[in-house]
Amino acid sequence: MEPEIRALLDGKKQQEHRQTESGSNTRDSSMEDNTEPAGKDENVRLPKAYDSRNEARAPVIKNQGELGTCWAVATSSALESSLLPREHLVFSADHISLRNHFAKNQNDGGDYTMAMAYLAGWQGPVLEQDDPYGDGVSPDGLTPVKHVQEIQMIKDKDYDAIKRAVYDHGAVQSSLYMDLQNTVSSSVFFNKINNTYCYVGNARSNHDILIIGWDDHYPADKFNADIKKDGAFICQNSWGADFGEDGIFYVSFEDANLGNNCVAYSRIENTGNYDHIYQTDLCGWVGQIGYGSDTCYFANVYEAKQDENLSAVGFYATGKDTEYDIHIIEEFDGPSSLISWSPAQSGKFGNGGYYTVDLEEPVKVAKGQRYAVMIKIKSPGLQYPVATEYQADEATKNVDIADGEGYISMSGYSWTRTETEHSCNVCLKVYTRDPQ
Repeated sequence: MEPEIRALLDGKKQQEHRQTESGSNTRDSSMEDNTEPAGKDENVRLPKAYDSRNEARAPVIKNQGELGTCWAVATSSALESSLLPREHLVFSADHISLRNHFAKNQNDGGDYTMAMAYLAGWQGPVLEQDDPYGDGVSPDGLTPVKHVQEIQMIKDKDYDAIKRAVYDHGAVQSSLYMDLQNTVSSSVFFNKINNTYCYVGNARSNHDILIIGWDDHYPADKFNADIKKDGAFICQNSWGADFGEDGIFYVSFEDANLGNNCVAYSRIENTGNYDHIYQTDLCGWVGQIGYGSDTCYFANVYEAKQDENLSAVGFYATGKDTEYDIHIIEEFDGPSSLISWSPAQSGKFGNGGYYTVDLEEPVKVAKGQRYAVMIKIKSPGLQYPVATEYQADEATKNVDIADGEGYISMSGYSWTRTETEHSCNVCLKVYTRDPQ
């Protein structure tokens, strides 16, 4: 049976999904030694109201100005919030929007999948002080000051999951339809007195913001729309402190779009966590491939650049409750090498997103050794569970499929080369450490 490839988001090209906007208003800060903020106990019952500002976890208010960089500003701010209150860093939205691998400029907009690819590929983040916002220039030679190893996606207005992510990991990046153009424009959906917003139409999301808290009992009568139930998310915009309540506004739980697509940056580490990354998918999750079933096998081949220890594997879960088996083929000698294998490690992800799985037993590889990593993946309810990178539109024209050797299989026995047969790379990275 031949596999099929599908564009991201149930057949809609990413170009149709790209958001527009974002910005930056920042202060200098210095690096600290802490890797991650103190986590919350996931067994703790969530409160009826929570505000990151009261926990010193709300990031600095930024202003995107006239540029279409809301997605990059939201990304930088969400990363900052995830590290607060233990680390006070301000990340560069300029670098996110100018130094990603996509063929877009700062007026073309963007979306969370671009941010995920940029971060998962260790293209950033860098500090705002090293790449200031709004000058149209991003210096050469900047390297990441953090490594983002896990990005969780929450979809379909799963409000409990969104609240849990805000409570555990800081501000959550989301999107809505915003018909306001700036701080002085007006909208029937925005109440300037109460700083509340609720859109009830059918338009697509066009603006990224942050969810920094919630209030289950926020009065419905504070919104302009005919809201039936109390409750609102506390949101941070990217239009400076002149918007709303010093940059903050309240969006009803009944807003048509907020919460449909959310991102939480749940594992941010210092750059010494691994020594090397091997990857062929700098544009990340552009589409999906599979055999019309929720289960599929995929693999990628690597050649060690030095003696090193294969320590972790990174890949996308394209849906909720994704199960995986990881297999390491230490000596790769053609597709037939992928047939004989035994699971090295298994697990499950609750949310979709990008995940790094640390190997319980690192594998030693020698310089010049060709080896493969193979994943058996199962994403319930999906027909195309494997994330792929390919030239889907003008934004992804920089995709290079000549740099990979990927394979896909329905059962793990008969394998098809993805670059030559389907013009795509499978999204699969490996992380190595130098020998001690």
